[in-house]
Amino acid sequence: METFGSRLHRATRARGPLCVGIDPHAALLARWGLSDDVAGLERFAHTVVEALADRVAVLKPQSAFFERFGSRGIAVLESIIRQSRQAGALVLLDVKRGDIGSTMAAYASAYLDPESSLCADAITVSPYLGVGSLRPAFDMAAAHGGGVFVLALTSNPEGPAVQHAVGAGGRTVAQAVIDEISQLNAGADPLGSVGLVVGATIGETGHDLSKVNGALLAPGLGAQGGSPSDLRGIFGESLRNVLPSYSREVLEAGPDVTSLRSAADRAAAACRAVIG
Repeated sequence: METFGSRLHRATRARGPLCVGIDPHAALLARWGLSDDVAGLERFAHTVVEALADRVAVLKPQSAFFERFGSRGIAVLESIIRQSRQAGALVLLDVKRGDIGSTMAAYASAYLDPESSLCADAITVSPYLGVGSLRPAFDMAAAHGGGVFVLALTSNPEGPAVQHAVGAGGRTVAQAVIDEISQLNAGADPLGSVGLVVGATIGETGHDLSKVNGALLAPGLGAQGGSPSDLRGIFGESLRNVLPSYSREVLEAGPDVTSLRSAADRAAAACRAVIG
């Protein structure tokens, strides 16, 4: 069984280092001339998949924008996960789950067990009940070749109050998370299957990412203010493992499929020029 880290490494080499979010929020639906209902959601999501699933390495649906429409929205999410994977894109489901015990195990089963209709290639999780609380997700991912991306250094203004707080050992909370994930990925080749989420707009923070040996998802590029050139200062020698993530910068080019593809191609080229 091929690991997620290996599949991601192969996908980014073949298609370029790019993740595109699928974020059908109300304002973007309106920009596309679509209604803010399940019909608009379905049209939006399937257009993005049609345009990009056969050319970008990773698609990242934000689960909340589908969940807000209830069971019919979840049905759309299930459909685009399936179609994206069939077209060759890896699907990173942005759910940011975090809990303990049997509840975390249930989340892991929902999103990482191949028997589930919501099964994706990888998910995002929150470590702030302790990295150890995420063990069910790590185990489920390892059992089925999936991946997990753990929040570490986020770009929202409230993040540093928690993430930069210094613990008894002198490390920040974020560095403690980074170090635990580094241990999980130790020895993996070409890349571990547990990644981190590190915002593309955080600037230089002094955190050491050099031993992570996993993918570093960098959201916040494009319309959110980050640029590919910013990645050098944030990631340093770990730049080769960065997975840049765009959303609005690409999605606002819709609903025309050709325009969406052109926007994604420009973003991929800009990232490739920095990352290689």
